[in-house]
Amino acid sequence: MLVELNKALFNSRIQRIYDGWNSARNDDDYSSIADADAILLVAGDPASEDEPMRKGTCLQQWLLGYEFPSTLFLFQKDRISILCSASKAKILSQIEHSAGSVKIEILAQAKGKDAPNDSLSKFVEVYASQTCVGTLTKESHSGKLVGDWEALVKGLESKPEIVDIGPVVSSFMAVKDSEELKNVQVAAALTSTLLKHHVAPKLEAILDKESKITHDMLAAQIEARLGSGEGSTAKGPDMRVWSKGKGLDEIDWQLVEFCYPPIIISRSSKSGYDLRYTVESSEDNIAHKGVLLVAFGLRYKSYCANVGRTFIVDPNPDQEKQYNILLNLQSELLSFIKNDISARDVYQHASSFVKSKDPELEKHFVKNVGFGMGIEFRDSAYVLSAKNGRSLKTDMIFNLGLGFSDLVDSTGKKYSLHLVDTIRVGTNKSVLLTEGTRLTKDTLFFLTPESDEEKPQKERKPPATSRMNGSPQKKTAGTKVLRNQTRRAVQDEVHTSAAARLTEHQRELHEKLQTEGIHRYVEGGGGSGGKEGKGWKRFQSYKGEAALPNEVDRLRIFIDRKAQTVILPIHGSAVPFHINTIKNASKSDEGDSTILRINFQTPGQLAGKKEDTPFEDPDATFIRSISYRSPDGHRFDSICKQITDLKKEANKREQQKKEMADVVEQGNLVEVKGHRPVKMAEAFVRPALDGKRLPGEVEIHQNGVRYQSPLGSQKIDILFSNIKHLFFQPCDHELLVIVHLHLKSPIMIGKKKAFDVQFVREASDVQFDETGNRKRKHRYGDEDEIEMEQQERKRRAMLNKEIKAFAEKIAEAASASNGDTLDLDIPFRELSFEGVPFRTSARLQPTTECLVHLTDPPFLVVTLADIEIASLERVQYGLKQFDLVFVFKDFTKTPLHINSIQSSQMDDVKNWLDSVDIAMSEGPVNLNWGPIMKHINENPYEFFQGGGWSFLGGANGAESDRSDDSDSESEFEADDDDVVETESSDDESEFDDSASGSDSDSEAGDDDESEGEDWDELERKAAKSDAKRAEAAKKARDSDDSDDDRRKKSKSKANGKPNGKSKSKNR
Repeated sequence: MLVELNKALFNSRIQRIYDGWNSARNDDDYSSIADADAILLVAGDPASEDEPMRKGTCLQQWLLGYEFPSTLFLFQKDRISILCSASKAKILSQIEHSAGSVKIEILAQAKGKDAPNDSLSKFVEVYASQTCVGTLTKESHSGKLVGDWEALVKGLESKPEIVDIGPVVSSFMAVKDSEELKNVQVAAALTSTLLKHHVAPKLEAILDKESKITHDMLAAQIEARLGSGEGSTAKGPDMRVWSKGKGLDEIDWQLVEFCYPPIIISRSSKSGYDLRYTVESSEDNIAHKGVLLVAFGLRYKSYCANVGRTFIVDPNPDQEKQYNILLNLQSELLSFIKNDISARDVYQHASSFVKSKDPELEKHFVKNVGFGMGIEFRDSAYVLSAKNGRSLKTDMIFNLGLGFSDLVDSTGKKYSLHLVDTIRVGTNKSVLLTEGTRLTKDTLFFLTPESDEEKPQKERKPPATSRMNGSPQKKTAGTKVLRNQTRRAVQDEVHTSAAARLTEHQRELHEKLQTEGIHRYVEGGGGSGGKEGKGWKRFQSYKGEAALPNEVDRLRIFIDRKAQTVILPIHGSAVPFHINTIKNASKSDEGDSTILRINFQTPGQLAGKKEDTPFEDPDATFIRSISYRSPDGHRFDSICKQITDLKKEANKREQQKKEMADVVEQGNLVEVKGHRPVKMAEAFVRPALDGKRLPGEVEIHQNGVRYQSPLGSQKIDILFSNIKHLFFQPCDHELLVIVHLHLKSPIMIGKKKAFDVQFVREASDVQFDETGNRKRKHRYGDEDEIEMEQQERKRRAMLNKEIKAFAEKIAEAASASNGDTLDLDIPFRELSFEGVPFRTSARLQPTTECLVHLTDPPFLVVTLADIEIASLERVQYGLKQFDLVFVFKDFTKTPLHINSIQSSQMDDVKNWLDSVDIAMSEGPVNLNWGPIMKHINENPYEFFQGGGWSFLGGANGAESDRSDDSDSESEFEADDDDVVETESSDDESEFDDSASGSDSDSEAGDDDESEGEDWDELERKAAKSDAKRAEAAKKARDSDDSDDDRRKKSKSKANGKPNGKSKSKNR
């Protein structure tokens, strides 16, 4: 049976209905049905999605767990009569004997092809026999069954008296049982998670970047967190958001939906500040100052939870005071609302509280402070207003909505404030079910200078430049060192405080990494060792004997290139072997004969990386090799070569297949209609298309961008749904202005796959003709050069403005198409540093979300959110360069090495990493990350249980110093296998020629090697060196040699470089 009804739940809720009905004369909540003989529940055709859920439908779902359209229920004192179709009758038959003492009678109508029966007339007859019937008089229904029903009732001679049962139905469902409370709590957890981890950060980012986005577009993006699209383009729930919530692991996402479209209101909304839940988000762009209102609610298994928040940018003192009154009022009402308190008393208490705090605000206070909730989003019988005398009971659920409307600021503009949460009524007080983003520190954004510390970090400014490793700047005059202890003390104090803050923040980040790592992986492993994609593959050469080639009749070795098969004669039979089952073939000569040996793939072979090749049944019996002897050496030469070539081709095809495994086939580009697409002319594309390099056009269409070659013969389509990051790099310090698209999945451009596509415009002035300038006849000297420089600056500025506007239009079109904001990212050149991510040195520039190199191929785009930890390696005194390794959250990905970064930029790199919340560590040597990552992948849970990344040390040098005899909790103590010195590092050897400067040789004979030491250290080393030289001089036999040594020592001291010379000789 497709639909299973909860019979126990139905029985308990039917009993609640009859208990309330029987006690109606003594209970005001049920008094309207005290004289009723029956209760009629009519359901016609389903309502449209735009209509709110009807109370009758809510009662059906409360009783049965499902909606049953075109069904009539007649509750009588001793029985329940149900009129429905034959298919619904089969489902409802489950509850036929589960209502206790109340009998259930199901009257099934005939199927469409059968002759009509008398079920409807019987139901009308039972209805007509009643004296007084309660029903939902305010609901109207449509449909064939309802039409037939109304026609028969209209023809009755005597009709029963009708009374409205709307408030009574609300009372039936008002107090929630344990199952209902559980569903409401899940709905509240979903609502809180969406608020804290998506809506609030999204709004803050929009206000921070002053992004242009409409109210309805943001509302659509919020809705898209539950999934969007249909069919093959359907997207599931955004687990990046929902995974951060508590207790949401086993959610049935098909039962989650929004109560109403999310409401976004700002100063620029045409509808003004409307606090009703029926208002729609407008198509205007969100204002970046003033008051912003957000409201949304979620259902889980039909039960609702709702939340509403106010965000204020640059609030004035009055707005701060008003919002704090709302916060205090909410706390007051949570203590006041409890069992047996009337709705009228709740509102009057709230109104009195506001009047006591600010009498002027009383007239702006909302007309009600909430309403009952459950399956029905807004229960009109339980509105918390001054006119409602109903009592509140324990375990009722309410939407507590506080607010002020039609307030006016100092500029004369109107605004409103609201604070909305879902609460549960308790015996002595009420409790909040929704939480998060409520306090002033989360909702008020101050732009005034004196309040900069209170507002969240809105802009990432370049960190202050500091000296390498915190060393104070040294000043020299001639051969003497000038000391300034006071200045140095000040510099040390500044550096110490900054270093302490960085160390403390890094400690927090490492603790967070450790906690998240343990939560991410369940006990017992969770690792795959990077082999999850491997599995047994079947290879079929032929479908049957009839498909074998004719050459097999000769019983000779035959290579069938078409079927990729080698056919071998074995005991008078032709046996085919697919080329993938063959490892290799070899030939050897023995006397007059030639032996051909064919080796097969078998388990247990020492094949290096291919040792983990899977087999369907590794315990089966395998043929390891077959040998043939023949006097025809030339034929065996030919066969061996053919098998080898066929194997190479198969391996090549397999390699290409692996490379193209992540290439996706994009959908079709939908071209804009009705107007010309926005274009960027004279653009080159990188990677370049085949043929002559000529500029083409980039067009923005409905769901993507298209690059069209000048002759129209080639094009590149990129869908917005496949764009992960969008960058714009101006031509201020470059010869190119760049629009860079980093893709989620690679696409094919020509015969190669590409994760990155660039559209560039050259910023050179070759296209401008400077000949024939009349001013040249009358000007001499530098005037022409100055004017040309000014014109060049203007041209570059105009080019930047034009291309940036085009990139912003791509971002707007992508946001509108995807339903999710695509931000335009611009690199921060002031934070850039030189490094070697590939084979040549490149300028790496941080952006808001990435670290990029876009100027020359190969391009580099590293998403900061994907980085687990950053390891700074080769951090030693005397080395001019260090290396940076990024370990990704996906442990199966190879860590990224950025080598040969100048040590003078170490503080800048560390400050940047710390500012973007990336945990980091320092070490004096390079680690061999291959074995480390393999070990982590085998059992990540065990890795984090054993201390996680603590084996790397902390972010300062003291924590990262490791010795062989030191005790460590982690099994990853650096040993001879995992530590690779710089001179012998395989990763570094390929960069020796291309990197700017040597890494290990810089220690020897370097005049500036002691730049990183302080003065006291220099003096100690100089004295130690002098003492060694003096002792050597006394022991020398030749007095002349001793005199020469003393002269050398004096000369060395006069030059102020005692350490440099002595180190050179010792080495």
